[in-house]
Amino acid sequence: MGGNTSLKNQVISGLFWKFGERIIAQGVSFVISVILARLLMPEQYGVIALILIFINIANVFVTNGLGESLIQKQDSGDTEFSTMFYCSLAISGVLYMMIFIFAPFIASFYDNEELIILIRILALQLPLSAIKTIQHAYVSKHMMFRKFFFSTLGGTLISGTIGVIMAYQGCGVWALAEQYLVNSAIDMLVLFFTVPWRPKLMFDMQSAKILFAYGWKLMLSQLINTLYNELRSLIIGKIYSSADLAYYNRGNHFPSLIITNINTAISNVLFPAMSKVNNSIADVKNMTRRSMKVSSYIIFPLMTGMIAAAEPMVRVLLTEKWIFCVPFLRLCCIYWAFQPLQTANVQAIKAVGRSDICLKLEVIKKLIGFALLFASVPFGVFAIVISNTVYGGISMLINIRPNKKLIDYGYKEQFADIVPSFLLSAFMGGAVYAIGFIPTDAVIVLVIQIISGIALYIAGSYYFKIDSFVFLAGSIKKGKRAKTK
Repeated sequence: MGGNTSLKNQVISGLFWKFGERIIAQGVSFVISVILARLLMPEQYGVIALILIFINIANVFVTNGLGESLIQKQDSGDTEFSTMFYCSLAISGVLYMMIFIFAPFIASFYDNEELIILIRILALQLPLSAIKTIQHAYVSKHMMFRKFFFSTLGGTLISGTIGVIMAYQGCGVWALAEQYLVNSAIDMLVLFFTVPWRPKLMFDMQSAKILFAYGWKLMLSQLINTLYNELRSLIIGKIYSSADLAYYNRGNHFPSLIITNINTAISNVLFPAMSKVNNSIADVKNMTRRSMKVSSYIIFPLMTGMIAAAEPMVRVLLTEKWIFCVPFLRLCCIYWAFQPLQTANVQAIKAVGRSDICLKLEVIKKLIGFALLFASVPFGVFAIVISNTVYGGISMLINIRPNKKLIDYGYKEQFADIVPSFLLSAFMGGAVYAIGFIPTDAVIVLVIQIISGIALYIAGSYYFKIDSFVFLAGSIKKGKRAKTK
């Protein structure tokens, strides 16, 4: 009983620090991204997006599977962490050399020789990611999430400040490239000085085999997912234009910034917590269910509110030059609303040791996703984004299915848990959208929409006694009482 209470306290504390890190750091990141978007042209964002297609694909081999295998294995220690550190570093070195060599061919593919040096510089992200991956796994394994708070905030502030200064000085795409690399470097350095772990001169082949036996399936799952996402960007950038890619990426940026960080907070805390109790199906189900309820309660109103207020938000924050990203933003909000629901289910599958199911699900989903993508290409960029939104809904349904058998948490129970938040969010979104027709300045309209949306959602939650509202309010009260004692 005491062990469960201790774990519950660790989960609540972990979520507090992880959400704090995500909210504050990404709030700063959001402000910086708005400033940069106002200073730089869509085409300059498009150039970086083209390069990151290849960097992101290579990064999968460095960041995915290895860290999760260390977290999932309950008795992993210095030998396992050091072994995975050297494996990750070696993989990143090989991949960097490959990208360095093939940079001229990538630049030739886009008919832009100026990309060669940018590609080679941005690929330095790979060895940085190799080091960070093991550091992050150690922090997550020991649920020391306060460390993430300072590393992420430091990286975001320093890299963002330098990026804005460079943009003001007319450095163009190099301002974005610098921000990308410095952010990772600062994150890694802060963790190096604050986390009590250093790689030791240890390497155990048997440990490597055991960890890779679990991790390679997750790595392959993420590779398939990344290839699907980056292929969409590659098609838009190659067949259409870098400006079209920039409008799509900018429309995707706002919802993905919010959801990725909420998703990261939930998965980074939930997966190690589930792994500690993976011999108790009831405990894994309870954690998954609470995650579903809380994440949908937070995410549904954010996404519906953003859909409703998309046009004045873009006009106020990014100016008229980005107005063409509005329809993409609205569709991407629908797509991203599905993601945390998928995450909770996938974390449960991973925690009970079934990485093979994760791989099978990814293959099935991506076969459907690629079919939808290729079918939509002849009809334009907007059709491509619509197909991705449809794919998001289908993926959510596919991810739910195995958990009926694994943890006795199927479609009926999951939908019952998220419907109250969905209905309340839909009502709030309709009201916020109607406010958009007020014939006044866009700034005033946006402020009224935000205040009204928050007030309506909180009032509705209180009146209908939404379960997650009661849970969160109770958790806040308990936290305050604990501080006063």
